Amino acid sequence: MTAIHYTVEAADLHAHLFRVTLTITEPAAQQTVSLPVWIPGSYLVREFSKNLQNLSAKQGRRSLPTQQQDKCSWTIACKRGQPLVLSYEVYAFDNSVRTAWLDSQRGFFNGTSVCLRVHGQEEKPHQLQLQAVKNQASWQAATGLTPLKTDKKGFGLYQATNYDELVDCPVEMGTFWSGSFSACGVPHRFVVAGALPSLDGARLLADTQKICEAAIHFWHGSSKVSGKAAGKKTPHKNYLFMLNAVHDGYGGLEHRNSTALIYKRDDLPRHNGLSANRRQSEGYTTLLGLISHEYFHTWNVKQLRPDAFARYDYTQENYTQLLWFFEGFTSYYDDILLRRAGLLDDARYIELLGKTLLQVQQTPGRHLQSVAQSSFDAWVKYYRQDENTVNATVSYYTKGALVALCLDLTLRSEFKTEGHTLDTVMRGLWKRCKAGPMREQDLLDELQAVTGRSWAGEIQRWAHSTQELPLRELLTGHGIALEAETSGMAQRLGLRVSEAAGSVQVKVVLRGSAAEAAGLAAGDEWLGLEVGSKGQGGAWRLGKLDELSALLGQERQLTALVSRDKRLLRLALNVPAQASHWQLRVPKDRAGYRWPAA
Repeated sequence: MTAIHYTVEAADLHAHLFRVTLTITEPAAQQTVSLPVWIPGSYLVREFSKNLQNLSAKQGRRSLPTQQQDKCSWTIACKRGQPLVLSYEVYAFDNSVRTAWLDSQRGFFNGTSVCLRVHGQEEKPHQLQLQAVKNQASWQAATGLTPLKTDKKGFGLYQATNYDELVDCPVEMGTFWSGSFSACGVPHRFVVAGALPSLDGARLLADTQKICEAAIHFWHGSSKVSGKAAGKKTPHKNYLFMLNAVHDGYGGLEHRNSTALIYKRDDLPRHNGLSANRRQSEGYTTLLGLISHEYFHTWNVKQLRPDAFARYDYTQENYTQLLWFFEGFTSYYDDILLRRAGLLDDARYIELLGKTLLQVQQTPGRHLQSVAQSSFDAWVKYYRQDENTVNATVSYYTKGALVALCLDLTLRSEFKTEGHTLDTVMRGLWKRCKAGPMREQDLLDELQAVTGRSWAGEIQRWAHSTQELPLRELLTGHGIALEAETSGMAQRLGLRVSEAAGSVQVKVVLRGSAAEAAGLAAGDEWLGLEVGSKGQGGAWRLGKLDELSALLGQERQLTALVSRDKRLLRLALNVPAQASHWQLRVPKDRAGYRWPAA
């Protein structure tokens, strides 16, 4: 038996309990173990130990006391060098990509939720024994861990070089669809739990293969490097996609040679008319973008990563100001790779880019917080969103993607003859940092090495200040037209609402908006309105926000009738004149058009 050995079994499907047996071959005299408080890639302290129960310890036949040290760690006084066996249960009922799940249909877990860390022995080899699930003969198992001795269904013994690798390889169990393909000679597997019988798995595999090959060529390919030669340079020898298809959900979490995804099953490709004529729904395009994003992370954050993540501290927050690079630049490239893979055309790509631009434009928090600050504050702001988040912070995903766009277009403009692009810089960083920890200075150094000039000013303005990005001039300089498009009533008023059963519920009031000036607040139910400053246009019930235009006519003043905490309020509201936002277009004549996704 190896130094650290875990046996994981689905102890009770209906109680949602995994049972874990941890054997430490050579424990310390005062052996401490702990469960992580967060999972890399998801920047929030989630307190996984809240789901751990019934912890016990033995050496031979002798039971030993476990002394809890804090919220997530325990120490066991034992004989040094004699195998120590810990047993415990983990409650698993979070149907996300971040923790663990177990019921009669499916099992899933991340090691950060299930596997106690053995202090002082993190770098020793770790083994994981996955037990077949009783009375579930059709269940299979899939994981990115290296198999040592497994059966045809994937249950059995797996190996990890250390604790980091162990907890970076989630496990999927159940009755799932499975398919495989090769990308540049690298074996890839795709498993889907919860899919409809009509799933068009062949199309899903073919499209994912195109994405993977585009990413491998991005990082390792060139006109002189063949596909298989590029594949030999990848940081992974094989790769596993795990997709949990659900009624309603969205998310992904990257790992070193796998990714866990959750997505709406209705948006997966099907064997029907839509699939047969190759139409691609908006929902399926979004799924492909998610697949592209998580796969690109295999290089950008799992290997090339913030220097603060050189060694993870599983006991507390790990701060970095560079998520605008690692998440934002990945967000920039996820749709670009879809375009390069032939899964988007020019117009659709520009439409998606326009949505990113609009999201940032409609975020008042961009005037308060830089994207570097947003990265640092992810633990307390981005991952703890409330009704004021949009007013107080900016997304390092969306604005980070726009910073990448600005860099890319500037490089293409200034160094057109040399052919330098952001692609050049990214590949240079991979080599400069030896596929490992990266500082912001490394980015600056690589930019200067490629171009011969300093980029400190641009990075300071774009990433460390709240100045607006020079998007208009850069986009128009590449032949992309910016056209004004009329905004809807919600944007004119500065509101984000939900509408159901004839009710308008206020969710967010944007800073500096007409709605804020009137006194509307998150949580209000907007029942109706009186048209005109004195109600001369009558009183009306409001079922949908877009009904306002018809009810107001030429009038711009109204009194909003609002319910708040069971009280009825009358709030005077001045409706702004028509508002507009940027819409990106590819000119029909394509005059001066230079495609940034090429």
